[in-house]
Amino acid sequence: MRGRFIALEGGEGSGKSTQAKRLATALDAVATFEPGDTSLGAAIRAVLLDPATALLDDRAEALLMAADRAQHVVQVIRPALDSGRHVVCDRFSASSIAYQGYGRGLAPERVAELSAWATGGLEPDLTLLLDVPTEVAATRLSTTLDRFEGAGEDFHRRVIEGYRILAAHPAWVVIDGTGTIDEVAVAVRAAVRDRLEL
Repeated sequence: MRGRFIALEGGEGSGKSTQAKRLATALDAVATFEPGDTSLGAAIRAVLLDPATALLDDRAEALLMAADRAQHVVQVIRPALDSGRHVVCDRFSASSIAYQGYGRGLAPERVAELSAWATGGLEPDLTLLLDVPTEVAATRLSTTLDRFEGAGEDFHRRVIEGYRILAAHPAWVVIDGTGTIDEVAVAVRAAVRDRLEL
């Protein structure tokens, strides 16, 4: 049987990376992330996160994200799902819609189409949004910011607003990410049991 595919989404400092790892461990699932969890993706990630890449065009950014995702699906996600393993992914297509669409000001529907093409139509069975106010998230970031983390408060506010719009979809669950790591982990695990019976 095909494995189940779960994506964790959220803005910078939302705690999704920590929660994705914990959930993958609890489910004995493949833990993966975007961008960067293939050799090609690692090279793309280095470009995308480097603050020195200041002149990168927004459309070029969206295309690089899509290239990373296409390789990621073919090399990591689909093989795991097809072998019957569950997959927990730290970011997926919704990140592009939130960041390059709502955040950068590209048409969200065009970014969604690009991601759908890159993934061959693969969508998560469940997407969990860790919702954290931008002012709370800012206190969780290190002093050395990458290109996205340092994009400014207005950008991050648009990203969060975009995520909240996307989360109206029935395959999403919004989780309050302001609690302790253990409190959020309990809420994440409960959502997965409720929606996917895992």
